[in-house]
Amino acid sequence: MNHDIVFAPLVDVSLLWLSLALTVATCGYAAWIRVSGWALRAAAMMCIVMALAQPSFRQRDTQPLDDVVLIVEDRTASQALGSRAEQTDRVGQLLRDQLTQLPNLTVQTISVSDSPSNQGTQVFEAISQAQADIPARQLSSIFILSDGQVHDVPNVVDFGIPVHHIVTGTRNEYDRKITITNAPAYAILGEPVKMTVRIDDVGNQMREAEPVVVEVNLGGGARYEFPTITGRETELELNLTHAGQTIFEFRVEPIAGELTTENNTTFLSVNAIRDRLRVLLVSGLPHAGARVWRNLLKSDSSVDLVHFTILRPPEKQDGVPVSELSLIAFPTRELFLEKIDDFDLIIFDRYKRRGILPNAYLDNIATYVEQGGAVLIAAGPDFASAQSLARTPLDRILPGRASALVRRDSFKPVVTDLGQRHPVTADLPGQETWGPWARQLDLELNRGQVLMEGADERPLLILDRVGQGRVALLASDHVWLWYRQFQGGGPQQELLRRMAHWLMKEPDLEEETLIATQIEDGLLIKRRTLAEIASPVLITKPNGDRVTQNLLRDEDGQFSATFQTDDQGIFQLSDGTLSIAVSRGVVAPIELNEALATPARLAPIVATTRGGQVWADEMPLRLREVKQGRPAAGRGWLGVLRRDAKDVVDIKLRPLLPVWAGLLLILGLILAAWLREGRRASSVD
Repeated sequence: MNHDIVFAPLVDVSLLWLSLALTVATCGYAAWIRVSGWALRAAAMMCIVMALAQPSFRQRDTQPLDDVVLIVEDRTASQALGSRAEQTDRVGQLLRDQLTQLPNLTVQTISVSDSPSNQGTQVFEAISQAQADIPARQLSSIFILSDGQVHDVPNVVDFGIPVHHIVTGTRNEYDRKITITNAPAYAILGEPVKMTVRIDDVGNQMREAEPVVVEVNLGGGARYEFPTITGRETELELNLTHAGQTIFEFRVEPIAGELTTENNTTFLSVNAIRDRLRVLLVSGLPHAGARVWRNLLKSDSSVDLVHFTILRPPEKQDGVPVSELSLIAFPTRELFLEKIDDFDLIIFDRYKRRGILPNAYLDNIATYVEQGGAVLIAAGPDFASAQSLARTPLDRILPGRASALVRRDSFKPVVTDLGQRHPVTADLPGQETWGPWARQLDLELNRGQVLMEGADERPLLILDRVGQGRVALLASDHVWLWYRQFQGGGPQQELLRRMAHWLMKEPDLEEETLIATQIEDGLLIKRRTLAEIASPVLITKPNGDRVTQNLLRDEDGQFSATFQTDDQGIFQLSDGTLSIAVSRGVVAPIELNEALATPARLAPIVATTRGGQVWADEMPLRLREVKQGRPAAGRGWLGVLRRDAKDVVDIKLRPLLPVWAGLLLILGLILAAWLREGRRASSVD
């Protein structure tokens, strides 16, 4: 029980102080002039002031509250290494057993799991959340069971209670790890990508620098090996083979007895972007469709266009002196011999043989395609004549040859069944309302894929792969009618854009692709193919386990499946033809970057709160009750602070002087003062 005196003034406090001041001043003056009975009057006035202050005797009945001890168990990925999980279980149970033997004590245990956003071990965030539910005056001590790899340690802050750290793991751990110290997030396709790696042997067993080999795997494809030395940074140069995301896997051989081999492998995702695409457009003569091609290619900011139009062929004899011509000579040798490999795509728009390009140059163009280049031929009537490009060395790369027949009847282009599945022509808008074209060559198909047909179901658009390159043949020069919205027009710009980008190997337009994307409950696998069936996909999990996943046909004619998994890391997928790598969740967890157990990170917090640190393998230890302000740790023991918090269950108030007694006291003092003054007056008379 607690006792004290409290005041509950009947008037405003300022008025009460004013009354007290007047009383003191009046009584002081009376004493100075020696007024008879001034002391009695002063006592009466003070009693009146005290009555206005209304003093009371307060009695509080309390009951003690339990102190709360918080045990924080680290259950993150690094705690699964070695015997740390078993140490946490054993020490946690030992603490609970000893703490429950202490009177008036409650034990609360919380677990810290891996952060979903790869922020590492968030111990102090968990403590803050727990403190919100525990009254501050009851929280007694905090015990942290962790390997010390905590990633949210605040600046040194005094919690007002002891914080103890029990270090799981052992003092003699050692480990080898690989770290990417410098790498770009983006890279230019075709240019070397520079990145820096470092191999470190860390731990109490010191090792001298030794030669090792870093193995690099490019997204499940090519593998490379680079020699290096531990403890030194090594710069690697690699080339990206395709646009879009490429996942690099870096691996180093483990050493005997190391703590974990999981940080012997790390991953890096680099997005490959194309540099500016260079396109050479050669128009055989001015015509309505030439501007269509030019406008399309110039509208793409990623394309550098070089355009030549043959305005005055060599056979033209009009008597104009050459010195008076303002035409630019066609730099055939420079374009088609010396710098042909600088172009990503060559377009021949209604071009015919005129003696401008010798057969040697045309043969070089065919070789350029076979070695990875791309050619698109927008054929006009001349393609069906004796001056056709099909009668040159280019014939060996062309997917079709035109007969002498040129169809001039109106027809509507139609996407074939194969074209409905090919990304170049699939889902082209408004196919039922397309406007007609008025001219088409009669092509004989040699090879390739017919995506669009014209009159009498004859091939209109053929795509083909030749060697490492690609070829497209459009058997009409009337695509410009769509551009002019003739009888409703059509998706001219989208069709030509897709054709050009397919020829330049845009990944999104590949007809044979295997794609996997991360979803909430696993991976969404999609297989785009022109075949009628899709092979099962072999999935290699991050832990090395293999699973076969069948694919089902979608409404759009493609194949897909959902692979459900909770695993995180790099998955390798292959259907026997295509192979990809995809990451799910955290690719390189920060938890395993520094795996060795250490007391260093939590040492400042422990020292500030006067707590203690001890290794779990050095347990058991004793717990001791300590008071506020005393050291909470010593050799072989850790302290539990006693807060002695209490809860008030009842409050009783009793006036120091009853009202009737106070009134009688005041009247008595006044009467006594009056009688004293009366006697003095009588004696004077």
